[in-house]
Amino acid sequence: MNTYTGKQLAELLQQEEPAMNLRTVRYYTQIGLLPALELAGNKRVYTDRHLMHLRAILTLSKSGESLAEIQAKLAELSEEEIAKIGGRLRFFQSEQILSGETLVVSEDVMLTVSPRISPELRLELKDTIARMLKEGQ
Repeated sequence: MNTYTGKQLAELLQQEEPAMNLRTVRYYTQIGLLPALELAGNKRVYTDRHLMHLRAILTLSKSGESLAEIQAKLAELSEEEIAKIGGRLRFFQSEQILSGETLVVSEDVMLTVSPRISPELRLELKDTIARMLKEGQ
């Protein structure tokens, strides 16, 4: 398992979320949003587990959840589920959203597709998902 200083962790996350900084990492640690720091020799360090939690926190905050809601949610989830949420952070990055085309399938479902997908396939995707939603009602 990799270990990081707070600064290293913040710099790593800034590549994915430019607004992340050391101050935020420390704040999340202080309020108990992150797991307790681990010991490496006589130093307290962050690990890949903390990185995974921070990615999940960023993802959930971008989806509109408050820090209190995020803390409650993460407390109930397994490490695997937290990692899965953190893996979705890239879907909230502006370049991902701007480079794709968002198709509105229904009032509840929107689909963002790559510009590499042909117009015919986009239409087929939208129609198929709309049909599946109708069948599921």
